[in-house]
Amino acid sequence: MFKKALLFHLILLCFASCISTKSTIKNIDSSAIKPVVKDEAYVLKEYADTKKYGYDQDYPINIGVLTDKSESVYVGYFFNGITGPNGEALTYKKTDSCCPFPTKFNKLGGGLLSIYEVTWKGQSKPVQLYFNIYERGKIVCPIGFKIKNVPQNR
Repeated sequence: MFKKALLFHLILLCFASCISTKSTIKNIDSSAIKPVVKDEAYVLKEYADTKKYGYDQDYPINIGVLTDKSESVYVGYFFNGITGPNGEALTYKKTDSCCPFPTKFNKLGGGLLSIYEVTWKGQSKPVQLYFNIYERGKIVCPIGFKIKNVPQNR
């Protein structure tokens, strides 16, 4: 019993020591409203105003506040709302997590960004996008992608 408690505290201490005391994420907006979901896709209306949005760990796509279990659903809504630069269908997969940061929306007091690899037909090399499920921010289309036209009436 003592060994389990000691191991738990060591793991907790290691995780806490990896988390920066100050977040480097620049585009958190707690008042941001998530886009409407229609036909399993976010209805996006704007493009990013910086090339860093989504491509840089300090400017992730902030789709929170979510639980780890619902990440794939909301990331799916995001990717279902965009296409490749010429309307190509996207393929995506989570490849890694990185970049610990403090957050009040996780019981441990910290979170990790999720990295997704995105591909489409005719692309020369995959693109990596950073997602933050613990904080909110304005959700827009990253530069280099196109907003998908979602039918208004069905």
